[in-house]
Amino acid sequence: MAKKLMKGAEAIAEAAIQAGGTLYFGYPITPQTEVAEYLVKRLPEVGGTFVQAESEVAVGNMLYGAAATGTRVFTSSSSPGISLMAEAISYIACSELPAVFINIIRSGPGLGGILPAQSDYFQATKAAGHGDFHCLVLAPASVQEAVDLVILAFDLADKYTNPVMVIGDGMIGQMMEPVEFKPYKSPKLPPKTWATNGCKGREANIITSLYLNPNILDDLNHKIKAKYDAMWRDEKRYDTYNLDADYKLLIVSYGTMARICKTAIDELKAEGIEVGLVRPISLYPFPREAVHEAALKAEKVLTVEMSMGQMVEDVDLSLRELAPSLFYGRAGGYVPPPEEIIAKVKEILGG
Repeated sequence: MAKKLMKGAEAIAEAAIQAGGTLYFGYPITPQTEVAEYLVKRLPEVGGTFVQAESEVAVGNMLYGAAATGTRVFTSSSSPGISLMAEAISYIACSELPAVFINIIRSGPGLGGILPAQSDYFQATKAAGHGDFHCLVLAPASVQEAVDLVILAFDLADKYTNPVMVIGDGMIGQMMEPVEFKPYKSPKLPPKTWATNGCKGREANIITSLYLNPNILDDLNHKIKAKYDAMWRDEKRYDTYNLDADYKLLIVSYGTMARICKTAIDELKAEGIEVGLVRPISLYPFPREAVHEAALKAEKVLTVEMSMGQMVEDVDLSLRELAPSLFYGRAGGYVPPPEEIIAKVKEILGG
């Protein structure tokens, strides 16, 4: 199939349709409003439904109800919009329902600005809502990878009956790159016997997140925890770069920031300075073993993010004090160019 030049937000929207996402609930917020603009026209063409809610709080609860029917449902938003959905995300996880959340991150905290950032790492991986639950979190580094991971997100949501979040900084949503939509093949997934899609001939399905009996709620938490254990076993994803080289410094970076780091590594290599890279693709579960193994060859490890250092905690857990852990980051929507990464590497390595 021929590649097509598309803006990231529009490619993400089309990817969701290709994956069978037919129910979209959303509310406009920069820098992802083009997702909704694309879907308001495109979804009716494929028999889908587009609903612009009155707020992100409403979006989350509409998703909760729609997900209970077993239909593939999704939304897109940016940073503070995802914050407003946090309560509903926790309800969805407790009720063991599949739903896909796409967060095109803007700079913060607060309303912040509309420029790219990676400052929602904690929100996505550690605090998407209250209680003992996690979203499975995927982080693309290109528009093509965003397409592929959005499609994968729907399959993983159905596989684990759990919310899946795809996060990308504002550049992912706004830049244009060639993309290819391969024919979608649905994997073998569990039947949705839990769905509230009419109970003629069977007992009614009851979907809730309210459990007043502590023993029942304890059992539920253990059941959900088993799914996260399975994610840690089976769903770690990552990419590596220049690990065959004899490097003294390892960089850990994700998303489009990792692409900038690759450019810096190429330019350093031309000067005779070798640096390795591990790029986590799944942020939850985090590929700790891959980071640890790559760090065995390094004297120091540098985490590079467009934030004040949120992924550093997971990198440190991966290293287990194997090597000194350093950090370089910018925030506020500032995107560090390769020259800054090069200068930081040379500073670390003593010039």
